Amino acid sequence: SVKMLLSLLALLSAALVTSAAPPTCYSRVLALSKEITESFKELQTSKAVDSCVLMLPRLYLDIHNYCVLARLREFVAYPRCERVLEVSELKEKARSLYTIMISYCRRDVVFLTDDCNALESPLLPPMEPS
Repeated sequence: SVKMLLSLLALLSAALVTSAAPPTCYSRVLALSKEITESFKELQTSKAVDSCVLMLPRLYLDIHNYCVLARLREFVAYPRCERVLEVSELKEKARSLYTIMISYCRRDVVFLTDDCNALESPLLPPMEPS
């Protein structure tokens, strides 16, 4: 019926408007942390992995864990691997995430834990399809 079609169209356009909304600080931090974690995992499993990559501080990020700030600082400050382009790019993203979290989005991110050991293992919640 026409009425059902109209309500379906209304629903679809509402969904489009929602997805077109500018990202909130929180959603930006969440997306960037997932992106960094994924890139780090790919880097560690890539075939052309440099030996220095294996020595990098772990980057399994949980933005609700207060220890993530120290982890990001540690990663960015890591002195080796400068010649590996992917590591430099990852450090740049990590630096951005850290800056966003401590300045622009300070009030938007809520830390639920300060369990540093939780950041040691890559037990990540399943990624939702993007």
